[in-house]
Amino acid sequence: MNWVKRKLLPVTKAIKHNGCPCTSNDMLWQALNNSYNSATDQQINQSILNEITTHELIEWPLFSKAEFRDTIAKCNNSSTLGLDHVT
Repeated sequence: MNWVKRKLLPVTKAIKHNGCPCTSNDMLWQALNNSYNSATDQQINQSILNEITTHELIEWPLFSKAEFRDTIAKCNNSSTLGLDHVT
């Protein structure tokens, strides 16, 4: 059955820096390094953090390591993304 075999991830766009795609780790590092260095010593407006709405904390039920391991053992890595047979 072809639909149960490993699937390739969809094609995505590369990160661009100065109009050029970062297609290697070196290019990505240069882009991140240049972006960081250009932002160093810049003033920031922290008042934007006041606009973030807060939500009530979610209380998660406690579970043991064994329960967690049993659940993830039901995952199938040759299917589509997401959990399989988890209840």
